[in-house]
Amino acid sequence: MLGSPEFPLLSKKGDVTIGGTFSIHSQISKPPLAFRDTPEPLMCSGLNFRELRFAETMIFAIEEINNSSYLLPNISVGYKIFDSCGSTLPSTHAAMGLMNGQERTVRKTCSSQSSVHAIIGASESSSTIVMLQLFVFHFATCACLSNRNEYPSFFRTIPSDYYQSRALAKLVKHFDWTWVGTVRSDNDYGNSGMATFIAAAIQEGVCIEYSEAISRTDSSEHIARVVQVIRTGSARVLVAFLAQSEMDILLEEVLNQNLTGLQWVGSESWVTAGYFASKRYSGILTGTLGFSIRRTKITGLQEFLLQVNPTQDPQNNLLREFWEATFGCKFQSSLHGETQCTGSERLQEINNPFTDVSQLRISNNVYKAVYAVAYAMHNMLNCGQNGEVVNQSCIWKEHFESKQVVKHLQGVNFTLQSGERVYFDVNGDPAAVYELVNWQRNEAGDIVIVGIGSYNASQQNGKQLTIRWTKRRPQSVCSESCLPGFRQAVIKGKPICCFSCVACAAGEISNSSNSAECSRCPLEYWPNEDHSQCVPKVIEFLSYEETMGALLTSFSLFGASLTLVVSCVFFRFRHTPLVKASNSELSFLLLFSLTLCFLCSLTFLGQPTKWSCMLRHTSFGIAFALCMSCILAKTSAVVIAFKARRPANTVPQCSHLLQRTSVLSCTLLQALVCLLWLNLAPPFPYKNAAHATERIILECDLGSTIGFWAVLGYIGLLAALCFILAFPARKLPDNFNEAKFITFSMLIFCAVWIAFIPAYVSSPGKFTVAVEIFAMLASSFGLLFCIFAPKCYILLLKPERNTKKYMMGRNQSESI
Repeated sequence: MLGSPEFPLLSKKGDVTIGGTFSIHSQISKPPLAFRDTPEPLMCSGLNFRELRFAETMIFAIEEINNSSYLLPNISVGYKIFDSCGSTLPSTHAAMGLMNGQERTVRKTCSSQSSVHAIIGASESSSTIVMLQLFVFHFATCACLSNRNEYPSFFRTIPSDYYQSRALAKLVKHFDWTWVGTVRSDNDYGNSGMATFIAAAIQEGVCIEYSEAISRTDSSEHIARVVQVIRTGSARVLVAFLAQSEMDILLEEVLNQNLTGLQWVGSESWVTAGYFASKRYSGILTGTLGFSIRRTKITGLQEFLLQVNPTQDPQNNLLREFWEATFGCKFQSSLHGETQCTGSERLQEINNPFTDVSQLRISNNVYKAVYAVAYAMHNMLNCGQNGEVVNQSCIWKEHFESKQVVKHLQGVNFTLQSGERVYFDVNGDPAAVYELVNWQRNEAGDIVIVGIGSYNASQQNGKQLTIRWTKRRPQSVCSESCLPGFRQAVIKGKPICCFSCVACAAGEISNSSNSAECSRCPLEYWPNEDHSQCVPKVIEFLSYEETMGALLTSFSLFGASLTLVVSCVFFRFRHTPLVKASNSELSFLLLFSLTLCFLCSLTFLGQPTKWSCMLRHTSFGIAFALCMSCILAKTSAVVIAFKARRPANTVPQCSHLLQRTSVLSCTLLQALVCLLWLNLAPPFPYKNAAHATERIILECDLGSTIGFWAVLGYIGLLAALCFILAFPARKLPDNFNEAKFITFSMLIFCAVWIAFIPAYVSSPGKFTVAVEIFAMLASSFGLLFCIFAPKCYILLLKPERNTKKYMMGRNQSESI
């Protein structure tokens, strides 16, 4: 059965008239256009039970107001309801019919009005936009309608898509769906809503793989192409910002191509439509998420709907069409076998979108819109403020215009019987509060729409979205998440959600998944094995327990022990000519200093402390200075003994005094340098984290490099003097020429310490200490063997040479 959008389908006279436009039919005829004939009137078909329920809800609210004793108490409210057919052109016809009505009503105390005073708007944004003179809309969500410059008389009882789109973006981000596809209605509702969603999604770090648009007038080839794009895409989440008519077309093609496995995220226009929850689409839409208007109950509405019957107005074609579509019968049956409608059929036995009041969401918006207009008129006619009766009757105003209602509509603020508060902001929008719904299967296998959360735009950011859902959720990402220890690397030419995972570099970590970059660990920390957290570096120093430390300790103790053995040998043969000729006093002092040189290397091992750092360098400096002073004195004695022209009995006395003085003064000078070093800038323990990777080298900072090199340089100076004095005396005519051995020992000593300098500077970490100890031991062993080995050889193995005569012999071929 067909209806025309040019004439009201339902109407009733009253002192004031509220108009309404609903998409009562979903299809529109396309009459042929010719320039020779008058165009045929537009005809609509395909009854929409849900939209008819909206229209009946408007009538129900008006009847409640007419029966109210506190709201418009002496004013009757009438209505005119037109069919917009869900299309722009019929909406224009309906708007013209509402604004140019010719019907008049007469009351005893009031003059009549011909036009509609307020209109409850169409169910789609695009249909709404053509009605610039309309007031309150129940299902027009386009954010563009909040522009007061273009639509100064626009109000609505449903939140703007600006908030819904942002809520959908936060929902997608909440579930970590960073790779989604989108499809929208190719009209103001879909284009505006999707544009806001994409902008908000990008801010949330969500990438859009594809964005397609469809219209109910598109060809089947275009719809098939869109579904093929969805099928071939890698995104597993599809955000569908569609009106019901486009959603119906899309789902049919999805069924044809057997496309499953998608997580649907829907807009409020279809996400609570029971029609889509039927078994036909259940395999596709199970698990659907989306935001809807809050569900509520309207007391008495179900009873009112069940009383609808063609017998109420036998001439009303819409009621007859509804009855025939509901019960599958005909009032005027022309075909054999068709069931005859009697009007006595019972709606109580029918369960369809018209009688189903379990999901009263948009119906409640219609209900609120009617009451908002009634309260505005109530205030305008001085009946009272927001329903509070001041006078027994309202003060009627002749020929009041619709724009007067607008002024009072902005200030309405009332509470419904359900407890819901109704008001409008400066843009004519209500509070943006949504219910998050999920399509789940019950025990019987049917799809039920369950509330699992909410979104309240008035809350502060971070508290707007609340979700009560613990079920496993699908993944929809362009690239798998990067584990801790890796960072995202953008792939050239791809969106930011498509990336490769690159391991963090040495010294860097990432302690969360999908880190954009790795962070460097603090100086005293190092990444663990998987680079997911910083752990304290291992503190390392040259200890006695490790292999190198144990070897150096062994050599040090061996050297000291060997020196003590040599001392014992010398003490055993202290009265022999060889020991006397070697200046036994200086020899024992030299052996004592060599023992100290071997033992002071032990202070360089173990964990550095304040006192050990000061001790190791001062003991090293003084011990080696004492050693060099003794050798210098011995060399001087040899040179003096052979060069002197004085009587023999005067040389030793002068020589011993000179030796003691030189040893004491040279050693005291080194001790003074060490004392100044310790007072001005002493060595101290230092954690060297810069020269290592996963380890901290605990070492002794020199405090003053000048002090260190002064000590080392002074030892080098004494060694150089020894060499200078000993080198000319190496060829003196004596069977036992000690200067020759001192020269050789100084060559070894200087070679060791000259090689020490570059090795010390270039060695990393604890090896610096090992190089220093090695130089000390090598030079000490060199002195011990070069100076004392030949003497021990004679004392222990060649006692026949240990005579004064042999030692004083000249020009003999054998020499040691």
